[in-house]
Amino acid sequence: MEISWVRVYQAANSLEAHSLKGMLESEQIEVTLSGESLSAGAGELPMDVVQVCLWVPETQVTRARARLKAYEAAGEVEWQCPDCREWNSGRFEICWQCGGEKP
Repeated sequence: MEISWVRVYQAANSLEAHSLKGMLESEQIEVTLSGESLSAGAGELPMDVVQVCLWVPETQVTRARARLKAYEAAGEVEWQCPDCREWNSGRFEICWQCGGEKP
């Protein structure tokens, strides 16, 4: 039986794409990436062409989108560094100011 793949996310870059791929795979969601080879054309190609996309089997789309939605929501919650008191984006795991770890 042939797998029908569905694009579920367009990552900002290859690093984000691989992080999300690992997150989904840790939950037994099969993932494939597309667009990585186009990153060499950055600056020459439109940004939406250079972005890396995550694809999952059609049967796992609902689970994958739910997990990706939670990922995006977590990135919206800012946190204050316990060391230097600087406010950081929720997507940062370490403080951009002093390198302190997210509580």
